[in-house]
Amino acid sequence: MSCKDTPTKEKPNTTKTETLTDSSQTKATEIKEEVEEAFVLDEDNAIPFFFEYSKTLKEDKVKLTTNLGSFTIQLYDNVPYHKANFIYLSKKGYFDHTMFHRVVKNFIIQGGNSDDVETARKRNEIGRYLLPPDTKKGYRHDRGTISMPSSETDNPHKLASPFEFFIVVTKPGSYHLDAGYTPFGRVIEGMDVVDLINSQPVEQGDWPVQNIYILKAEAF
Repeated sequence: MSCKDTPTKEKPNTTKTETLTDSSQTKATEIKEEVEEAFVLDEDNAIPFFFEYSKTLKEDKVKLTTNLGSFTIQLYDNVPYHKANFIYLSKKGYFDHTMFHRVVKNFIIQGGNSDDVETARKRNEIGRYLLPPDTKKGYRHDRGTISMPSSETDNPHKLASPFEFFIVVTKPGSYHLDAGYTPFGRVIEGMDVVDLINSQPVEQGDWPVQNIYILKAEAF
């Protein structure tokens, strides 16, 4: 048999195998991301979800950057659902480009909403759910406390609207709120910015004359 006719063994096509492996891993990642993006919270799954989500959290602070400056919030560990919800929404980018839409002089500033259709779109993608009050952890509505307002729907149990929050500016606090609302953190840096927001002129209904934007919410 001549050299021309001698069969030769082909070398394994490692490049092709590696490419297929990389492609499979990429596809798996894409599928996982699609599943995560498709997940929608509702009244049935929200509490179980935040219960598990809270166990994985390393972050316990959120920095809010506004067009009037930034401030940092320390979240309470033993108010797990509200803490987990706030961090989850921050990491999902929900608060970015929402507003402080209600400013009540020497009382509170309230944020997390806007009249932008993008805010409504993000709410729909995240889901519709409420959070139960958690008022017996010993926290009060001292100045600088962050808390959640009740939903405006028929709501005798004062379930919290998860997309909005308010911060107390009253000195020393607004303690008449203690029984009905859930403090879940406090401002630890930048309270002067909170006061600046509270000092802005408002129209009827406590809506600021000039929009006050939350540019970014960063959990860390």
